[in-house]
Formats: sequence, C-alpha cells, structure tokens
Amino acid sequence: LVLIYFFSLEVRVLLGHPQCLDYRPPFKPAYHLEFCSQYDTFGCCDQDKDNEIAERYWDIMDFFDYQGHELCGGYIKDILCQECSPYAAHLYDAEDLETPLRSIPGLCFDFCNELVVKCASSIVLLTDDWRILEACQQDRAGCCDLLNIPDQDYCYPNVLKNTILNRKLGAVVEDPAGCLQLCLVEIANGLRNPVLMLHAGDDTHRMFVAEQLGFVWVYLLDGSRLEEPFLDLSAAVLTTTSVGDERGFLGLAFHPDFRNNGRFYVYYSIFVGNQVEKIRISQLSVSSTDVNKADPHSERVILEIQEPAANHNGGQLLFGLDGYLYIFTGDGGKAGDPFGRFGNAQNKSALLGKVLRVDVDGTSPDGKLYRIPWDNPFISDPNASPEVYAYGVRNMWRCSVDRGDPISRENRGRIFCGDVGQNRFEEVDIIVKGGNYGWRAKEGFDCYDFKLCHNSSLDDILPIFAYSHNVGKSVTGGYVYRGCESPNLNGLYIFGDFMNGRLMALQEDRRTGQWNKQDICMGDTKTCAFHKLINKYSMYVISFAEDEAGELYFLATSYPSAYSPHGTIYKIVDPSRRAPPGKCKYKPMPVKVKGKLIPFFPQEKTVVDIEDILPTKPPIKKPKSTARLLTTALPTTHLPATALLTTTRIPVTTSIKLLLSKLQNPPRQLQAPRVRVSLHTTVKPPSSKAKQNSLVKKKPSKKFKISKKPKPKQKPTHKTVRFTTLSPKTTEKNAAKPKTTVSPTLRKGAKVAKPKNGPQVITKKIPTKDKAKKKKKGLHQKVQKKH
Repeated sequence: LVLIYFFSLEVRVLLGHPQCLDYRPPFKPAYHLEFCSQYDTFGCCDQDKDNEIAERYWDIMDFFDYQGHELCGGYIKDILCQECSPYAAHLYDAEDLETPLRSIPGLCFDFCNELVVKCASSIVLLTDDWRILEACQQDRAGCCDLLNIPDQDYCYPNVLKNTILNRKLGAVVEDPAGCLQLCLVEIANGLRNPVLMLHAGDDTHRMFVAEQLGFVWVYLLDGSRLEEPFLDLSAAVLTTTSVGDERGFLGLAFHPDFRNNGRFYVYYSIFVGNQVEKIRISQLSVSSTDVNKADPHSERVILEIQEPAANHNGGQLLFGLDGYLYIFTGDGGKAGDPFGRFGNAQNKSALLGKVLRVDVDGTSPDGKLYRIPWDNPFISDPNASPEVYAYGVRNMWRCSVDRGDPISRENRGRIFCGDVGQNRFEEVDIIVKGGNYGWRAKEGFDCYDFKLCHNSSLDDILPIFAYSHNVGKSVTGGYVYRGCESPNLNGLYIFGDFMNGRLMALQEDRRTGQWNKQDICMGDTKTCAFHKLINKYSMYVISFAEDEAGELYFLATSYPSAYSPHGTIYKIVDPSRRAPPGKCKYKPMPVKVKGKLIPFFPQEKTVVDIEDILPTKPPIKKPKSTARLLTTALPTTHLPATALLTTTRIPVTTSIKLLLSKLQNPPRQLQAPRVRVSLHTTVKPPSSKAKQNSLVKKKPSKKFKISKKPKPKQKPTHKTVRFTTLSPKTTEKNAAKPKTTVSPTLRKGAKVAKPKNGPQVITKKIPTKDKAKKKKKGLHQKVQKKH
C-alpha cells in the first residue's frame, strides 16, 4: 500500500499542467509551423508567433560569422523555440509567482554545459540578466546553476523525453481516480436563486438571467448588467422564502424568430383565488422602444395547468429544431405520484408528468393560442391529450437541445433531460416522440411500483444513465458541449447534482451506444491559478446554460432560497487545451443600451490577475541602416578558446551601448571583490587601474561600414560566391584570402534550415554595376543552400 501511495503521488507530481506564457492552455496550430516545427502538432505558437521567433533568430544570427552559425545556430534555435513548448510556463518559471519570469528557459545541466563550452558568447544576445551574464563570464558551473531549474522533469530537453508528461499531452487532465480536471471563470454574482440563463439567438450574444422571484436581467458581452430588469413578474409569481421551495419563475424560451417578431415564452407558478395553485405558460413581446425591456402589457396566457401539490412543478421550456415549443411538466407533487389508478405520469389524458409539444405560430379552433402539430404521437388517440409528446416523466429539471458536432452536425437536435428521482435513483434521458419514460412504474433502471413495472404493456424507454442516491439526490440536467474554446470537451454531456454540487460528464461509446460517466473535479491551484480562473464554486447547482457561441456555464448558490442573493454563474473552462488563436472570434450585433449599466466585479478570489504582466521578452530589433559597427572580442581569460566564437560583430545601437556600458561598469551590488575562477588557472581580481578585458573595442572595419544613405529601392541582382569553413587553426590573418562573412536572413514564408557542413553557396544582394559607384555595399545578404 505504501508503494502504491508513493507511486500515485509521483504520478500526480509529474503530471504538471501544460501552460503557455500567456497563462492559457496550449493548442493545436491551425497551420504548419516552419521554424519551430517540433511543436507543429501541439504547443503555444501559431504561424505568426513562429515567424516572429524565426525573425528574432535570424536577427541574432546576423551577429555571427559562418563558423558561429554552424556551431551555435542549433542551440539558439532550440532555446528560442521553447516559447512554443506546451510547458513554456514551467520552463520560464511563470508558474512560480515569487520569482521573476526567466529570459532564458530552464536548461538541463548537460545541455547548458554544451552551450557554455561551444557558444558562451551567444548568451549575451539571449538575455540581459546581470546574474547570468556575470556568472557566465566567470565559470561554466556558475552559469549553468542559474540557467538550470531544480525540477529536472521540466528542464529542456528533458521535458521532451518525459513519457509521463507527454503520454496524454493535449487531453483533458485526469487525477489518479480518473476525475476530469477543469477550471471556472466567475461571470456574475449576487443573484437570488438564478434558475436559468440563456441567449436569444439574435446574434447579440446577450445573456438573459432569470431569478426564482420573477426577475429577468440582461447581461452584455463585457459582463455588465443593465440596471433595470428585462422582465419583472414578481407580483404574479408564487414563491416563498422557504429553503427548497420549488415554485416560482421556472422557465423562459425565445421564439426561433425572436430577432424579427420579438416574442418569448415564460413558465411560472401562480396562486388563483387564494385556493388553487397552477403553472402558467404565457407569451410576451419585447418593447417596441427598448430591445432590452419586455412589454409588460403584452402577456397572453396560452396554457394553465392546476397543480395538486406544491412540489414537482417542472419548469422547462425550449424550442426544438422543428420550431415547436416543448413544455416539461412535473407529475403534480407529493411522493410516488399518488394521483389516480396509475398516477399522472402514466395517464396520457393528463398534462402533468409529460413532455408537451405545441405550435405557437397558430391558433386552435377552440380558441387556444396554439395549435397541435400534425405529427404529435397521440393526436388520434381519444384517451390522450393531443399536446402530449412523451410521458412517464416524474419531474424533469433542466433539458437542452444538442447542437450537434460542429463539423459533421451529427446528433443535432437530440433533447437531453435530467429527471429527478424519488428515493433511490436519478436519471438522464434522451427524449423521443411517443416515448414512455417509466415513472411511476420504474425509477431509473429499477422497479418502483412492482405491479406496473411487470405490466407487459409498459414498453418504457430506459435512461441513458442513472445514479444512486449515494452519489447524489437531485439531478440537474445539463448540455452537450459544442463550443469552440475547449475542443477536448466536444461531445461531452455535462450535468450535475443540486444537493451535493457534484459535476459529471457522459461520453457516448459509438460502438456500443452506451454512455460512460466521469466525474468532474476542479483543477489544483497551479492549474487554475491564472487568467482569472478559479477552482471553487457554491454547493447547490441549480441550472446549466449555453451561450450563443456554445460555451457552457452553470448557476449555483450557497443558500437555496428565492430571496437569498448568493447565486453565482460560472463558465466552464478546460485548462489542458484551447482553440488556436483567432478561431473563436465572432462579431456580435450591436445593442442600443438605454439606462445605466452595472459593471461586473468578481467576488471569488483568484490566485493572481495577469492583465498587467508582460509575459515575454520582446524580440531583438534589427539595427537601423545608420548604425556604426564595431568588433568586440568577448572575454577569453576565463573560458577555453573553443568556447568562443571567432569575432562577433555587434551594431552600436542605444541598447547595445547601454549593454556595453553595463558590462564594463556593473551595478554596485555586483562590484564586491571576488576571485574569478577559470577552468584552467586562478586569476587575481584586476586592480581599478588595470585594463579591463571584458569588452575590447576596435575600429570599425571598412568592409562592414554601412552607408548613411537609404538602401537602393531597385531590385538588386544576385551574385553567387563560394567559400568553405575555415579550419580551427586558420585565422583571418593567416588565411590565403579573406573570406566573405554573411548574414543569413529569413523572410516570412521561407523554409528555414540550419547550414550543414561542407561547401555553401552564398547569394549576396549587390547593386547593379551602374549604381555600384553611387551606393556602398550593405549587410543585407541571403543564404541559399546548394545540394
């Protein structure tokens, strides 16, 4: 048991969460990455970022000659491309809030040792961190101590080789018990038992939030709420202050053509004559002068049903893809549906315990404000109400229509419902025309009324999933995720339990048709620490919601009373993978707002707000054409000759001047006397008058002097020049003939590759002969391979 415990602990620790430098999940790039191609399938870079890193790479390589390019190009490329790693936040210490963001990613010691031995002089081009620069001037070990990170699982390149970290990279993270690790974003708060939230389908992306008291509020895309309610039916709605009272404002649905006709429908409890309780379904219209207000005088009652008890009131309204209005009623209340011989739910002539379907775009001959769809299943049955679409329902609380797969549209139009059970089971159903869902004969998969259960004419439809009361005691139906921002969640039916706040997900097995359940847990602190994510929510899950873009939410409260202002709305977020940047953009229709807006202020505490954090170091800019050049020999006293480049050409820009000045005159806290340790000998600290050898300035070479005049605009001709790499013993002085030093340059869209050993073909952009006398040679040169 002890071994199993430590093994599970190790797995939990090693399963570090993928996260980018913008503190958001990695993604699968929409297009091929040419430069950092090792992260082409999953990482933190899109094509634009890949090109930006490639340009920064070539800007750095402009400071190197061919030998430096051949020796150090691969190391520099690998370091720069770690911004694209799915574990970039780990590599750059972004997750540790107590340490500054690294300018160089965490390197494993062996890789760092090779870098310092072969390319020590390149470090000054990758960072301006004084600790790193000072350490790398003194000794190799001290340099790598700073470039290394303590967690050897995440240092580069170990992070690429770790099988545990990369086993399910990009999939939803699970804890050792198989619980899906998700995070939340707080959307709204201070609501009094929010029973529903939905959009109007009019491309405005407004969200309408209803409270049990009878108020409906409008929330805009920026999170602000209109001060005045969209609808106020509180004077007519029946509810009390009692905890758990099921009566009140329960349902809302917008007509499919709401954008043009402005009609919507409501479902709420009423008290008639101080004696009779009913549920009422009414039609209302939006105000002709304000799109964010309903016309209170436009209500037309289309259906009222008497309730024999105060509970099991149903409450769901929705429009199917067929354009008809679906009404979900409860069985009338009490326990065990004790009404009549078979109960209300099995009595097809009663409207309680049913799914009703009506056409609200017409009227009936008897004066009803709806008509019966021609294909309702019991329209010709004299013993059934023609409105009945399905029966055997106990108290379905929250139903939804599946949008279908975003690409194939498969399963589009399915209606999912959570049906609250009696004493033993809760269930989830898919509604079909004419279906009998078993109550009161069955509860879940088991018999409740044994006499009815064994009736051969029952022919009931079993739920797709049921759970016992040791898991939860009151199901809250949810939605199938079909949004854009969290691709991993596509096809998951996400729902919960009101009583204990448990969140769950169902995944359909296409081979067997069975639905498999997984629990949903909140990610740990590091997983949900950034980008306004939280990992806690109120206990009582009242309802789920879907916005116009398909993203999912749920509504919960810490005290389930109609008058208690403790309701909060949360957005569900997958911290393991997001959509590629730019894919989920949409343009909402503008909304004219009249009146005051109330801004949103979150109440839940997040670990950190990152809006003001600059996550990445800006790329090095190419020097202007008027810059002078100088030759600097980086210090050779403390490192072997093989560790340095031949000659590094650095343009004298403002930033480089500042860098040179700092290198020669370090800050006071870095000037404490110390003995510098070489890999070969110990050198005494130089006196104040001693000549500094950290940077030796030389006169600019005429060969590399840049004209102050702008570069010619005409298209240059191309001249091919052959050269071979100098041998290690050959220097520029004793070479038979000076070799042309070139600067490889990348342009967006060009294929990038490191030079190989052997002869190269260099294509230089040289002005035409008739302009050669007027223009001096520039540094703009292009490398082209010859195979």
